[in-house]
Amino acid sequence: MGIYQLLSPVISISFSLTAAGFQTAVSKLTAEMAAGSLNTRASKNKKPFWAAICISLPLSFLCTFVAFTFAEPIGTYLLHEKRTIPFIRIISFSFPFVCIHACINGWFYGMKKAGYPSLAQIVEQLTRVTCVYFITAKDIACHKEPNIGTAVFGLAVGELVSMSLAIITFLPFFHKKQETTGTKHIVASQHATRASNVIADQSNLSTFSAHVFSARNRLVRALLATVLPLTANRLILTVLGSAESVAIPNMLQLHGYNTQTALSAYGVLTGMALPLVYFPNALTGSIAVMLLPMISENYCLRKIDTVRRLTLQTIKYSIVMGFCCMLFFIMFGPTLGIRMFHSPLAGHCIRTLGWICPFLYLDTTLSGILQGLGKSGAIFTINILSLLIRLAFVYFAIPRFGITGYLWGMLAGQLILTALFLLCLANFFQKSLKL
Repeated sequence: MGIYQLLSPVISISFSLTAAGFQTAVSKLTAEMAAGSLNTRASKNKKPFWAAICISLPLSFLCTFVAFTFAEPIGTYLLHEKRTIPFIRIISFSFPFVCIHACINGWFYGMKKAGYPSLAQIVEQLTRVTCVYFITAKDIACHKEPNIGTAVFGLAVGELVSMSLAIITFLPFFHKKQETTGTKHIVASQHATRASNVIADQSNLSTFSAHVFSARNRLVRALLATVLPLTANRLILTVLGSAESVAIPNMLQLHGYNTQTALSAYGVLTGMALPLVYFPNALTGSIAVMLLPMISENYCLRKIDTVRRLTLQTIKYSIVMGFCCMLFFIMFGPTLGIRMFHSPLAGHCIRTLGWICPFLYLDTTLSGILQGLGKSGAIFTINILSLLIRLAFVYFAIPRFGITGYLWGMLAGQLILTALFLLCLANFFQKSLKL
């Protein structure tokens, strides 16, 4: 599990470069187009998707080439674990799949059609688990030791299936004409009139072509204006997070663990305890994804009261769910660790991590709200501060207190994150009242 989790920096950096910012930008621009804030027809709502694909897909192929070609130095010098080298090469082939899937998801979220990407994600997880289960069962039946490469292969296959399903669900919308039959001829005549007027005003066809080209440039600029800050922010955060992931096993060795025990403890924390504690966050994460286009649309329409109402409702439900999960993990953490993972260390980690639940789930939704309000710069600064606090605990607390020192760092980082997110939102609503 520790070796498998060491692959996360490579996956995260690729996702940051080729998918994360583009998905958010497509969702935001599509929602704004649907609200009419960019003065475009509904049938043009796919343009942000195509603009994102034209930029992000070549980037994903470049990331695949780099990861596959330089897997050896990445595994040896960056991850400090040579056993990750073949797995880096396997996972590199999934980068284009993730890119296409993310852009399609962004369009669906922007159009408030969350059911389609949700179905694709469920099928992806089922495919991944089924693939790993049957290959592992076959290895055991043949008296072979199960290999972590099976999980990596399952991850790549899951991404391929998810992308394929996303494309299949997107195709009907690609061919669908969104104007009604009664208005189709009116819209066509209006555009013909506009085109003739522009040509007449500019006196030649080349000027009209320049006008169309300028409109496309405006869309690309609007896309990049959202993508570049988000990508830069996420990339820096990912690099810091990757430094944290790589440093934890090394700092555990300074605490007195040998290499195998340190990787094992890291695998228990990141592969067992954290996924269980993060599991309820799937709900708040989905809320955050859907909040972004809703908040963006209402903010563009200057419906500040609606934005405030959505924010307060989200905060209330996130806090209630967080405290319920906190009590559950604190009370039953050790039992869950032994029954589910046969690991007392997992139980200790689950109980300690339970304290962060109210802040963790709230932070996810608050981040979605702030993204919808265009506060990506504030989110970046706050996340950097939180990560630096956690890194300080990694380098100074883990050598002295072991894995418990990192758990304290996570709690401190989430507390700071929550406080600053709430302060940023309060400042926004205070300024909106004055306006």
